[in-house]
Amino acid sequence: MKLQIKALSEMIGQDIPLPYYATSGAAALDLHACIGQPVVISCGGEALIPTGLAVAVPEGHVGILAVRSSMGIRHGVSLSNGIGVIDSDYRGPLRVGLHNLRTEPYTVQPGDRIAQLLVLPVVRPEIELVDVLPETERGERGFGSTGR
Repeated sequence: MKLQIKALSEMIGQDIPLPYYATSGAAALDLHACIGQPVVISCGGEALIPTGLAVAVPEGHVGILAVRSSMGIRHGVSLSNGIGVIDSDYRGPLRVGLHNLRTEPYTVQPGDRIAQLLVLPVVRPEIELVDVLPETERGERGFGSTGR
């Protein structure tokens, strides 16, 4: 399987790296900010950062944009929508919505790693409306019901 990537900016491959797996065991590709100058995200603010890329997610798969753990833990920056879903039929630009949860501004520099892209298989089950769901040991017990 191949993930086809299209550069939408002349900076890709020059000033801005192509996506890459940071280690041999990495599950996701690192995506970089394709911007010409720093973008400051005010405390509590949001910014839509371009990656300068479009992708062709293989049919039967989905691209998932996730925040890099270091951004969330070290800097209090998360994705504005939690995760991003890239459907296999989308061919537009990849942009990353970032939200600054901290009380001080956060600056995104050109070329910063701003998100990860995972490509995962999709299962599309048929929908069946039922009156009763199958029983389980847990049943309807919700948050905290497993004791953890």
